[in-house]
Amino acid sequence: MNRLTNEKSPYLLQHKNNPVDWYPWGEEAFEKAKREDKPVFLSIGYATCHWCHVMEHESFEDEEVARRMNETFVNIKVDREERPDIDHTYMTVCQMLTGHGGWPLTIVMTPDKEPFYAATYLPKHSRPNRIGMMEFVPAIENAWKNDRQNILTSAERIKEGFSRSLELGKSGGSLPPNIIRQARQSLAERFDASEGGFGQAPKFPSPHNLLFLINRYRKEADPEDLEMVRLTLEKMRLGGLWDHVGFGFHRYSTDRHWLLPHFEKMLYDQATLLLAYAEGWEITGDPLFRETAHEIAEYVDECLTSPEGAFYSAEDADSEGEEGKFYVWETDEIRAILDEKDTGIFLDLYRFEEDGNFLDEATHQKTGKNIPHLKNRVSVEMKSTVDNILSRLKKERGKRVRPLLDDKILTDWNGLMIAALARAGVILDDATLVERAGNAWKIIEHYCLQGDRLLHRMKDGDAAIEGMADDYVFSIWGLIELYNATFEPDYLDKAVRLQNRFDIDFFDEEHGGWYFTSGNAEKLLGRQKEIYDGAVPSSNSVAVHNGISLSRFTANPDYEKRAATVFRAFSEQIAHAPAGYTHTLNAYNIYRDESAEVVITAKTRNKTVEKALRFCREQLPAGSVILLKTEQYDEILSRIAPFVKHYPIHETFAAYVCRNFECKAPVFSLLSLKKELPG
Repeated sequence: MNRLTNEKSPYLLQHKNNPVDWYPWGEEAFEKAKREDKPVFLSIGYATCHWCHVMEHESFEDEEVARRMNETFVNIKVDREERPDIDHTYMTVCQMLTGHGGWPLTIVMTPDKEPFYAATYLPKHSRPNRIGMMEFVPAIENAWKNDRQNILTSAERIKEGFSRSLELGKSGGSLPPNIIRQARQSLAERFDASEGGFGQAPKFPSPHNLLFLINRYRKEADPEDLEMVRLTLEKMRLGGLWDHVGFGFHRYSTDRHWLLPHFEKMLYDQATLLLAYAEGWEITGDPLFRETAHEIAEYVDECLTSPEGAFYSAEDADSEGEEGKFYVWETDEIRAILDEKDTGIFLDLYRFEEDGNFLDEATHQKTGKNIPHLKNRVSVEMKSTVDNILSRLKKERGKRVRPLLDDKILTDWNGLMIAALARAGVILDDATLVERAGNAWKIIEHYCLQGDRLLHRMKDGDAAIEGMADDYVFSIWGLIELYNATFEPDYLDKAVRLQNRFDIDFFDEEHGGWYFTSGNAEKLLGRQKEIYDGAVPSSNSVAVHNGISLSRFTANPDYEKRAATVFRAFSEQIAHAPAGYTHTLNAYNIYRDESAEVVITAKTRNKTVEKALRFCREQLPAGSVILLKTEQYDEILSRIAPFVKHYPIHETFAAYVCRNFECKAPVFSLLSLKKELPG
């Protein structure tokens, strides 16, 4: 065993028996590199990364490669999900030097953490256009010993180039008045009108793009927006991206038809897709979307939920050393499980072929394996039969070797799932989803909240690693949605406390926006800001939504003022490619458009109050807030939102509606309330 044996990360523990003398990230490794005058080999990956497994098997488990690495380098392993700050920094370097990025990420640096080489996957032996480890290691060793000055010069140039990336978030301009239309037009131009999604291949779900179009449809009623959402949600659900047997979505599709996925299942994808399908059902009424939302939640409950109620990070793509082996089927397997009639139904409906229904990515040959997927929806008449068949296949599949579960609990991804469950619980009128969100927050609060500061990772009851921007913004988002779902002000109180700490430690007072790391964090090459909405919405885009909401909940304009700085700080980047920032532009729409603040008062939360809350939820535009003041919560709510202390609690029910910076006289009936609400 090497020095990773005492780590908590499942990814690092995967490498504890490698002959490579791995160190975790820390001063011990860099002091050794200085003392022995060696360069540092930094390898960054994550537990469910297929090509990380390939590189480990080819090189890091190989005695000869390991010997050369140990002689030449001090070797460091980093889990990118544990240390996204390190990953963001050196991924930027890789993209600068190579024009692309991905995992495994390979960086060679000086003992002072200054990189001079970057790559992704390296095979054991060289291939066309890709150097192998057997040739790469001696080349670096020779350069380090005999051409040190060129290495140091390269490192200095890379530092200078990286410093230019730190200008991101300092634009100081304003967004074009038609920026929303530009973003929508860019999505429409990339939309695949036959298969859904945006672009050709590979295809990522990108739920924030769908949520952007949903919110635009609510305002503009453009049928093309709705069709882009509807077709994409339907095609993803019918395709191989969806696990028809065990539920849940895989990471992304390698083809434009949503057939052949990369098979890992990430918690954050389940969260954002749960939001998209719940919102999609609300806007279309399509029962398939409601069913899918419930099934995503069912998958997370069954496979990604800890006994205490928090959420694990992911399930691997690989099992028994083969990607997708757990999920694919041969036709003879189906015949051995089902009777002749059900076999015929299933093989036909789920488009199985005797020689397989997809091509191997490497050989471009049929594999004899099949991915269940649908061309058309299962009819109402067939649904009971098909559900029974899928249940039997799931039971049989349960006998296989299951992919690795990455069972670390990340604060940021838990916050995202908490937000999704709470919001979906309201839309779907499912109190169990809200309850699960609340239970998960209790675990995060217990282990990862220290005063008003968050820790990033929890494993086996041990919480560690200083929280980063994503931890704060996703947790605050989750707390806001929990308040919206329950009207229990303790959630709002915690959100305000975390936002205040986040502003102190992360906000850029000079240029606006929030850094990814706090001012107290480990210094790498510089403090970056995130704005691009990639696999998940960026920290700054979520922070804008949070700031707008908290400003309206508390009547404290400072939250919204800080949020609005993001539109100026990143105006140049957003204007250049608006479709890459749709979650930010969602917030921009909310910031500019009409909204309302409603305070409902009553002695207790009675039936009339429940009806009033439902009216408000159904009718208020995006960006509106609802506060519920009862005798039980009067004191805490008045502390969070001091203006409500002046609203008397009536015997039955009263509602105070404010719109366009004007507050109306209170109303005391549901009919009067409906007349006062916008929309």
